[in-house]
Amino acid sequence: MLIAVVGRHLAGESRNAELTDRGATLAGVARTAPLYRLYRMDTPDGEGIPGLVRVAPTDGHPIEVELWRLPTTAVGDLLAGVPAPLSLGWIRLHDGRDVLGFLCEAYAAGPQAEDISATGGWRAYRRAAAHRS
Repeated sequence: MLIAVVGRHLAGESRNAELTDRGATLAGVARTAPLYRLYRMDTPDGEGIPGLVRVAPTDGHPIEVELWRLPTTAVGDLLAGVPAPLSLGWIRLHDGRDVLGFLCEAYAAGPQAEDISATGGWRAYRRAAAHRS
């Protein structure tokens, strides 16, 4: 089963082992349809965590995601470790496919969250933030 990831589950990020330890393999990089906004939410470690929220078609941006092929039998185990406000749900890709992926409940994208949609993705946001530092 394909799983779309947008943040700490990306290759090389801190939670990627949650995929690879369950037998996931990288299938490629894609973009979402322009139906989403990406928010950086604060975390105790200061790194932040991204949250992908579906919005009205006129308010969205295409966001870069990685696609991971995960054994179907491992999906429930992965889901059990996903903390709120994140969840797994269906994400529409730019090419029209719908894949399971990490989404964020809209309440978490309130005024305390930084809208980083214009960067196009978590890695691009982190590169831009590093240059500002």
